[in-house]
Amino acid sequence: MRVLAAMSGGVDSAVAAARAVEAGHDVTGVHLALSRAPGTLRTGSRGCCTIEDSRDAWRAADLLGIPYYVWDFSERFQADVVEDFVAEYAAGRTPNPCLRCNEKIKFAALLEKALALGFDAVCTGHYAKVVEDADGGRELHRAADWAKDQSYVLGVLTAEQLEHVLLPLADTPSKAEVRAEAARRGLTVANKPDSHDICFIPDGDTRGWLAERIELSEGEIKDVEGRVVGSHPGAQTFTVGQRKGLRIGTPAPDGKPRFVLEIRPRTNEVVVGPGELLAVDELRGIRPSWAGAPVPEAAALLRDGRSAGEASSSFPVLAQVRAHGDPVPARARLELVPGPGGEPVAELVVRLDEPLRGVAPGQSVVLYQGSRVLGQATVDRAHSLARPDVGGTDAAR
Repeated sequence: MRVLAAMSGGVDSAVAAARAVEAGHDVTGVHLALSRAPGTLRTGSRGCCTIEDSRDAWRAADLLGIPYYVWDFSERFQADVVEDFVAEYAAGRTPNPCLRCNEKIKFAALLEKALALGFDAVCTGHYAKVVEDADGGRELHRAADWAKDQSYVLGVLTAEQLEHVLLPLADTPSKAEVRAEAARRGLTVANKPDSHDICFIPDGDTRGWLAERIELSEGEIKDVEGRVVGSHPGAQTFTVGQRKGLRIGTPAPDGKPRFVLEIRPRTNEVVVGPGELLAVDELRGIRPSWAGAPVPEAAALLRDGRSAGEASSSFPVLAQVRAHGDPVPARARLELVPGPGGEPVAELVVRLDEPLRGVAPGQSVVLYQGSRVLGQATVDRAHSLARPDVGGTDAAR
């Protein structure tokens, strides 16, 4: 099988490429240049896809004896990930750029180019597993090492994409084993630190970075009764669940900390309140997608649904809203609602058995059954069924 190995310059992708070679595949390595500042260097464990990373990937490919290329995807990354990130924050939502990068870059733009060039699959160092179902279709599952499992950020993959994905680290029991294997193979990245935080904000100052790209203006911080309790430099730099950096001069009547409950970009307001009001038990998600065949209940609606107001039967799931968050038992269903042009579009409704705290619009809710990833949707609204709604965003109002 002709395999294009995406090599980030880290230990995981290097070992994944090595295993693909060892399995007998015809492997070519490629590093994606995503930065528009090509002189950028990595700072410890912050940042990725830098000049330093491309050189580390080249050294790994050279050791493995495989062809190696650097492909410039910076314009696509800027448009589909960076600009999307800015637009989402400007609308009062909190996006996941890693998930968007996997959706738009690594398993869309890269895979499309790979298939056009005659490759059969794209290989990455993600910790997740692709298995065949009883009908020969592909399913996405959690990795053996749940501590490193990355199936959440791959929840955007479609059935068609899963047909061309190779994940050699799927059954590896720990990251320590990957590093030990890299050392045995003589890979110089064996002890390279993992990258973390947002790759295009290597200093970790998301608020400062956004302030340079979003027009901010001072506005009011209000409590849930509508009383002004402070001011802020720009509502778009806050996120639901935030506690630090509020700079509220007026203490709460009960003396307890206050958290961001809602962001209102249109009125430039931030609503704060006690932590217990962050608990939500229903999520509504837009743009749902399925990692493999949809569950029968959803498939029936997608096949037979004709008009807004129709809904599928509910089905049991585990719902996860953060990359390393704990999954929560829930029941989910699809509903058809009026789309922008009046045509019915599907929304995902997730009723949680246990409340979750601080779920922000813009996050992704990924659904599981056991270890299998069913699919995902972007959270549009998160609220509690037991009280008046104080969460969410007014971006769509």
